[in-house]
Amino acid sequence: MAEEYPASAKIYPTAEQGNLSILDMLDYFEKHGALRVSDLHIKVGAPPAYRIDGGLVKLKGPNVTPEMTKQLIYPLLREETRQKLRTRHSVDCSYRVGSLQFRINIFRENDGLAAAIRALSMDIPSLEDIGFPNDVWADIIGRKHGLVLVTGITGAGKSTTIASLVHRISEKSACRIMSVEDPIEYLFPQKYSIISQREVGRDVKSFHDGLKEMLRQDPDIIFVGEMRDAETIAMTLMAAETGHLVFSTLHTRDATGTVTRILDYFPSGRQAEVRNQLSLGLAYIISQKLVPKNDASGRIVAMEILNNNYACANLIRTGKIEQLYSQLQTKTRNKPDEKMITLEKHLAMLVKQGKVDLLEAKKWANNLKSFVDVMQQA
Repeated sequence: MAEEYPASAKIYPTAEQGNLSILDMLDYFEKHGALRVSDLHIKVGAPPAYRIDGGLVKLKGPNVTPEMTKQLIYPLLREETRQKLRTRHSVDCSYRVGSLQFRINIFRENDGLAAAIRALSMDIPSLEDIGFPNDVWADIIGRKHGLVLVTGITGAGKSTTIASLVHRISEKSACRIMSVEDPIEYLFPQKYSIISQREVGRDVKSFHDGLKEMLRQDPDIIFVGEMRDAETIAMTLMAAETGHLVFSTLHTRDATGTVTRILDYFPSGRQAEVRNQLSLGLAYIISQKLVPKNDASGRIVAMEILNNNYACANLIRTGKIEQLYSQLQTKTRNKPDEKMITLEKHLAMLVKQGKVDLLEAKKWANNLKSFVDVMQQA
């Protein structure tokens, strides 16, 4: 089957670059940088399109046909993944070319097969280059237990931030690091730590099963690629409570929304119990967005950071979630139990530094009134 769909076959005709293979299309990411060119979309009835600095740019060529789609997509899939696609109609997988790892989702839609391909650099950026608004990362990598959540919309750089944190820990500490991911994105080199990465569907059946097994494998640090259901969330919280440093992600836009989303996974009868668990186990919430730079040279991270100090833990335990934002606004000093910031404050800092345009920052603010107030104070 694999011989029928060689990755090097020149399948797609373009006006300016001649015929392109899927490898040619993936090579474009390496030439222009995965931080600027983040995704490639292939679907029947439209030209292939790259997401460049957050916007879609189509190739200058004909609409992709059903056969063309199969010839472009199938070379990226192992035979067992193709079998899953036939029965499940949607699969996640990864593919490596040169210095880049690609996270791929193949799915069926109204016109036929479609693919969303995301590029991830194999070079894990340093924590100093991520764009933290303060040095809270130093406190995080020094922790021995607790849950660190990195949240944001798809494509907000959550995996990159966690990879940088885990990589720095592995460079400085001799500990056991284990992950369960869907699919594996960044490949961690073995430094002082011993690292095992497992992929859902290939190495484990599910996040829940992988996490359950992991707790019997003597980990110090755990990375759960995504908390997708109540079972996984409950076990992740338990792992954080029982002496592990746990990293995970959620698709939420701010810190207060993250707490609310976690609680919403559970029936009302269990929410008091989960609030108590979360108040005890949560360490930090980092909610981030990638915002276009002022000079059009790419995107820069804007973060909202919640440090679960005593006051925040008490608000979570008593269900006063809406009051967390005031903690983010006031507990901003460079002290271990503070170092918080709102997204609006960080956006205002970036505007003041000339890195982000004022109008662009307004578009990305969660609370426009708060952003305007911060800008006036600045």
